[in-house]
Amino acid sequence: MIATYLSPQSTGSVSSSPRLVVAPCQDEPVQGRGDTETSLHSRVMELLVSYHTAPSVKLRNQLVKLNIGLVRKVAHRVAYQCAEPYEDLEQIGYLGLISAIERFDPTQGCAFSSFAVPYIRGEMLHFLRDRAASVRIPRRLQQISKDGQKNRQSLAEKLGRQPSDQEVADSLNVSVYEWRASRTATKNRIPLSLDATVSQRTDSAFTLGDTLMDARDLALQNIEEDQIQLQQALSQLEDKTREVIEFVFLNQLSRKEVAERIGISPMTVTRRIQKGMQQLVSLLQPQMLSTDL
Repeated sequence: MIATYLSPQSTGSVSSSPRLVVAPCQDEPVQGRGDTETSLHSRVMELLVSYHTAPSVKLRNQLVKLNIGLVRKVAHRVAYQCAEPYEDLEQIGYLGLISAIERFDPTQGCAFSSFAVPYIRGEMLHFLRDRAASVRIPRRLQQISKDGQKNRQSLAEKLGRQPSDQEVADSLNVSVYEWRASRTATKNRIPLSLDATVSQRTDSAFTLGDTLMDARDLALQNIEEDQIQLQQALSQLEDKTREVIEFVFLNQLSRKEVAERIGISPMTVTRRIQKGMQQLVSLLQPQMLSTDL
């Protein structure tokens, strides 16, 4: 019989996840290598039929043991396409295999291997998706970082001290620049949270999000600054000229209405508008140039 259980300890890059352990028990011999592929498929199908009729942990463990090779085959393919250790993918694959065993219906006439592979591969891809970084790192840098960590540990044990970047790079047959670039890329692939504390105030923490201004707030701030500059420029115009411009552009009155209200001709209104606009341009231009600088 196969003992299948979840262990709280783990190695590799899935240290925080429970580890699936698959080991043969002493009361059941391991299947001989001389068995033919046909007999293996027949044995698997017999166990699947029995499990479908009366599910039990013993039957499920036997099915896991007989299909270890299927999980390892898929794990090898996926490991070639990513930077995650093969051992971690294999452990995750067993979870997919168990799901396939529990969902397989032998009366449908489908081969179990064809049914199980999508579950095994899907579990691995879900694992990779959950661990995927927002920033895509070139595969070469991922491999350099992975190999460099192993070489760094072995060099530390051999030298009795932490190796220098040059020594690690020499062990990898890469330049120091590439080794440092791989370390930087690995370190920065996980984005910072906007809730990360930047500094501590007396009453509350100042977060990274507090340093980022909202686009709408920024637009409102720009409008307020423009209004202040315009009011300052208007205050420097002659009273009659400023009055005409405010009536036309701020109060949305027609030139005829302005002429009737002030008691002047529409032509005079037009002249005052032209004069006032020229003065506003000359007053606002230096402020706009200083803002751009």
